[in-house]
Amino acid sequence: MPVLMVSGTGTEIGKTVVTAAVAAAAVAAGRSVAVLKPAQTGVAPGEPGDVFEVRRLAGEAVTGMELARFPEPLAPNTAARRAGMAPVRPEQIAEAAEKLATEHDLVLVEGAGGLLVRFDDEGATLADAARLLAAPVLVVVAAGLGTLNTTALTSEALRARGLECAGVVVGSMPAEPDLAARCNLDDLPVAAGAPLLGAVSAGAGALTPADFRARAASWLAPELGGNRTAG
Repeated sequence: MPVLMVSGTGTEIGKTVVTAAVAAAAVAAGRSVAVLKPAQTGVAPGEPGDVFEVRRLAGEAVTGMELARFPEPLAPNTAARRAGMAPVRPEQIAEAAEKLATEHDLVLVEGAGGLLVRFDDEGATLADAARLLAAPVLVVVAAGLGTLNTTALTSEALRARGLECAGVVVGSMPAEPDLAARCNLDDLPVAAGAPLLGAVSAGAGALTPADFRARAASWLAPELGGNRTAG
């Protein structure tokens, strides 16, 4: 999969840390990796954004690219409109990802918020870019109660658009999961109609980069370059 879209069931779900973990595992396996953030919101010019965080955790060997950044922490189309700036179009995302794919073994495209968050006033979403690229979508999900519903809704939206759900990854798995979180590890693949491909430990983003890279493969299934076993 030269291009993998990384979306989620909502915002603050762990997409950036999961993207960094996949990137770190790929780099450790000797692959060249690029991360593309089509729309960075809520970050002022010069401030570190999600691409910076992925490269900090996964290593500077990872190529990073932003297409646009908007200062207010809003949906990309709203943030662009309020800033008086041009929105990001699916065609721009696809073009940038395709170019990166000619130069890298793996391109990770990290969305903003959930799958159907609007990028422009016409209603374009990350799903439209995935369709143009014929790229699978990795869905980052919450660990606890309520995640089965949001996971099922996201997966249903992917299927309705003829898109492949590559699998799901829990973005922040508690060290001592409650009953719901433990049961969800079995139930998430059923809700998604796709395999559970990982569970990143809560607080992983606060690890030192060296520790993060050393542990990244343990959070991810072999399909994502890791060595995590089921369960």
